[in-house]
Amino acid sequence: MADTLYFSRDTKVYLAIGSDIWEIPVLDGFSFSQATNTSEITLNEMSDAAGNSRRGRQMFTDSYAPAEWSFSTYARPFKASGSGNADDTANTHHAVEEALWALMVGDAAYADYAFSNITGDTTDMDISFGNSNKVTLGTCDLYFVLGGAGTGTKTTYKVSDCCVNEVGVDFDIDGIATLNWSGMGKIITEDAEPTATVTEGVAGTGNFIRNRLTNLVVSSTSPTSTTYDLVLTGGSITVSNNMTFLTPETLGVVNQPLGHVTGTRSVSGSFTCYLNADADSSADLFENIIEGTDTITNDFDMTFKIGGSSGTPRIEMAMANCHLEVPTHSIDDVISLEANFHALPSTIDGTDELTVKYVGA
Repeated sequence: MADTLYFSRDTKVYLAIGSDIWEIPVLDGFSFSQATNTSEITLNEMSDAAGNSRRGRQMFTDSYAPAEWSFSTYARPFKASGSGNADDTANTHHAVEEALWALMVGDAAYADYAFSNITGDTTDMDISFGNSNKVTLGTCDLYFVLGGAGTGTKTTYKVSDCCVNEVGVDFDIDGIATLNWSGMGKIITEDAEPTATVTEGVAGTGNFIRNRLTNLVVSSTSPTSTTYDLVLTGGSITVSNNMTFLTPETLGVVNQPLGHVTGTRSVSGSFTCYLNADADSSADLFENIIEGTDTITNDFDMTFKIGGSSGTPRIEMAMANCHLEVPTHSIDDVISLEANFHALPSTIDGTDELTVKYVGA
């Protein structure tokens, strides 16, 4: 018996916003799924004269739960050639995954090679959360194409009206800078494989970022005014829109999800470094935080420079108003500190918790 099998390594993922379609290279471990919400009705009665008692039950499908998807991509900034399909202006900075960032921070409107809330020029590409205080953000269609060209058979699943709920960045010291994306959509259906219209940078080999080159700049105004010299051994940053999907509850029909609404935006994470007793190093950071008993919300300016301070390619993630929890000690061969942080806006209704800058290879 001949079977047609699908291997995850052959999968391709495409992201469509209107008629514009990006190829998104993903890593192993991607997923997409959808469940149903059901009701159960049971009978529970006493016996009749003959000792019989009905014990049946019925199941009803009330609605479809929103589809859920997740995958990881490498962070891959690049400079447009000017003759490709990313931008007709040579050396303008872009990223292979910039469409996902556009969905994360705003309405993802796309025209003339540019997204709203993303500014690319010949110096760098800046991602702003300035227009993210919205009830809803941008949506896209995701296509998961299963089956490689050599199998002769492909199956394409479309996840409609997807929103990006969360992105996480992990600093694996020996790894490549990776972004972990997740979100929701309305429904999963079979569809035809799309043809990508934006693929520049996908085949490049010089736009990967090495985590080992990453450094962290930390300065504080409260509880003390200090710039700290820290050398990272690991860490992570998570940005979340805390979205929920709305689904009607009409009786007698199988209800479909309507769409998403945003919740509280949160930017948080942690970093680890060796315990160092030099001046203005990690030991001083611990001391100043734990002794700041009169400081209700401390204030640290933190910038993660993933890929180095001046090298290319790199990403800079700047958080001007971070509240740090008291670091914890990790007792190992070399004693380390781990500090959790929460990036806050300058005002309660602000959108300046985080700014992201890409510099292409």
